[in-house]
Amino acid sequence: MMPVAAILSGAAIGAGGALLIREILRPAPALGPALRRLNQPAPPPAAAGEGVVDRDERWGRWLLERLADVPGVRIPYKDLALTGSTPARFLLTKVALAGGGLLLPPLSTVPFLLLGLPLYLPAIVAVLAGAALWFAPDLALRDKAKRARAEFAHAMAAYLDLVALRRAGNVSAEQAMDQAAQVGTGWAFQRIQAALARSRVDKVPHWESLTRLTSELDLPVMDDLAAIMRQSADDGASVYATLRSRARNLRTELLAAQAADANANSEKMTAPGALLAVLVMLLIAFPAIIRMLTT
Repeated sequence: MMPVAAILSGAAIGAGGALLIREILRPAPALGPALRRLNQPAPPPAAAGEGVVDRDERWGRWLLERLADVPGVRIPYKDLALTGSTPARFLLTKVALAGGGLLLPPLSTVPFLLLGLPLYLPAIVAVLAGAALWFAPDLALRDKAKRARAEFAHAMAAYLDLVALRRAGNVSAEQAMDQAAQVGTGWAFQRIQAALARSRVDKVPHWESLTRLTSELDLPVMDDLAAIMRQSADDGASVYATLRSRARNLRTELLAAQAADANANSEKMTAPGALLAVLVMLLIAFPAIIRMLTT
């Protein structure tokens, strides 16, 4: 065992020494190729939804080219842009779910045959299931977009306060919007930062980019900020009090909406609670009723 260990140790030491000598004696790279590698132009930024296209995205684009103009096929582009999804993947999900629903007859034929029911019932069930699953992604996307808009509204209330504080420090309107956007790190602030960066590239005022973002994502909470900052730039008026008042009103609206949702959820729990109470009463009274009926 000792010679084998000595051989392995010597081989490891020799390999380490060889690698060390190789690194030390490595020739210096040529100056020309190294400078060309360092000064390569940066690749153009990929647009939203571009980049590495996987198989699902390719299939979704193929379906989108052929089904986009079909009556009844509605693509909610604003909700998809808000939630970070692509129309191609959304349409592929709808088609896949609807196809799965239409494939139910082979699975449901055997129970229907055992029960002696007509054979056309599985086809009806398949059509109903396919239709329901076709609209399921729309409902899920609508709910997700609703939550995203509520989250954006909360971030917008904080952004209004930050812009107001910057304006109170005698900062210009566009600088106040830039500095306030750099404070936050959430996805809502990242969307605002991207919109402001696009306005700098397009050489347009920041409030015009916010108005464009409002129309693209259906975010009405941003219209007030754009209008206030446009008025501040045109008239030179102090908008500190206006921005703080709008932020306070927005928080009040959000709290009222949350209270309404909580009340609605409480009302939804009333019927299950009453049904559970009735079931408990029936379980308690069941032995006594059986005893009365059997005596």
